[in-house]
Amino acid sequence: MAALTFAFASGVVAQTEFRVPGFTAYVDPLEGGAQINDIGVADWKDAGQKVLWGGEIKTPGALEVTVALRLPAGAESKLRLTVAGKALEAVAKGRGDETVNVPFGSVEIASAGFQKFILEDLNASGVAAGDIRELVLSGPASAGARFNLKSRRNTASVHLAYSNKPYTNVTAFYCEVTATETPLYTYFEACGWHRGYFGMQVNSPTERRIIFSVWDSGSEAVDRSKVGNSDRVSLIAKTPGVVSGDFGNEGTGGHSHFVYDWKTGSRQRFVVTAKPMDATHTIYAGYWFHPEQQKWMLISSWKAPKDGAYLHGLYSFVENFGGDNGYLNRKALYGNQWLRTADGEWHEVTTSSFSHDPTGRKDRFDRFMGVENGDFFLSTGGFLPGTTTFGEKFDRPATGKVPADLLLPPVKE
Repeated sequence: MAALTFAFASGVVAQTEFRVPGFTAYVDPLEGGAQINDIGVADWKDAGQKVLWGGEIKTPGALEVTVALRLPAGAESKLRLTVAGKALEAVAKGRGDETVNVPFGSVEIASAGFQKFILEDLNASGVAAGDIRELVLSGPASAGARFNLKSRRNTASVHLAYSNKPYTNVTAFYCEVTATETPLYTYFEACGWHRGYFGMQVNSPTERRIIFSVWDSGSEAVDRSKVGNSDRVSLIAKTPGVVSGDFGNEGTGGHSHFVYDWKTGSRQRFVVTAKPMDATHTIYAGYWFHPEQQKWMLISSWKAPKDGAYLHGLYSFVENFGGDNGYLNRKALYGNQWLRTADGEWHEVTTSSFSHDPTGRKDRFDRFMGVENGDFFLSTGGFLPGTTTFGEKFDRPATGKVPADLLLPPVKE
């Protein structure tokens, strides 16, 4: 389901079509009758919903656009497809179980870059618009096109990696996060380390959370009931109102969260601490600065077995954990990072490098980082221009001043 080619007698290979599966599309808004299944888009009868794809057109020039769909025999559907600022209309005529190709004509792609293909239902609501099977691109501008061709429709997960060198005895990692684009099903992680993660999440239209989690030791990735007591992290303390429990499916461990309606565009402050107890155990604690109370709040602390280490492997990330709205942009600023060492001294971190998950390697290229208003930023999704090379490093300007209120209560044992 990608590019189809043929060879001329001269040996020159020309691209004729690029096929984008219907099951990689999105519906906007999510509320409505249309559904994405393993074949394509089905039950599209709501004129208020749009079907859309996004991808990278690498070659300027003419682009022919066709949509392959199915309609009941004798049925007709009027559709509009908008791409590169041009709206094209066509009428589909159904042939029952036979897939029909609906040509929308040609658009001129002026320059290489990301494009959205937005398909609208011009019928009365309740009238079938068609079950969408494929978006078919042809013509000179289809050469080298890059789209996600897999059923996983999440944006790429994107990360900032911070080096703790030359410090090997890091007892605290502090980071500030300002989320500026915050669709549903997004996790903005501030303080990640070799044993856990700490940040904020958009769970639903009415609920947001502060989340602190610590991994068990061992190799079990899915089911915590299979993890023995010698490998389990154990809860030491949490503030009233914080929910704690187990997690799995991404490694296993202890989870905690505090329901709080943190605000888009508002700077949030996080610090994770480590207290090695002996050669094999460390207590990790997550503190979040409560904006209304204007004080540090312990989310939770956990005793981690088979550890005994200080903080290392430090990172931040943005993750789209639900694929239904993977066409939307997620963005956050990460700044004012500091490390505290065992001697009580704070050291500023001003360098970070970029990485991404496998989705960002082959399927979604709308993922990048940079420096903005003195902070690092991460952006993923939205089919926006900008792609950062894996491993590329950036420096932010130093503030030179550790926050004065980083005086945290002692960790309970």
